[in-house]
Amino acid sequence: MDKVVNDEDVIVVSRGKNKNVVVISLNEYTALEEIMYLLSTEKNRKRLQQSITEMEKGKFSSHSLIED
Repeated sequence: MDKVVNDEDVIVVSRGKNKNVVVISLNEYTALEEIMYLLSTEKNRKRLQQSITEMEKGKFSSHSLIED
C-alpha cells in the first residue's frame, strides 16, 4: 500500500471471473473525481480547451499571490 501512496502507483487485484479491482491513493482518486466533474458538461470542456489553447499561444498573465 505504501507504494501506491508514495509512488502514485496503481495496484490491480485479480479476483477471477473478470471481477478485478484497482487500488489507488486517495489523492489520486480525488484528482480523478475532480477531472470527471470539470469535464462533465460540454460548456466546461469547451471553456477548458479554450483556456489551454490561449495558454499555449502565450495569452496569459502571471500574478503574485496575496499573502495574509
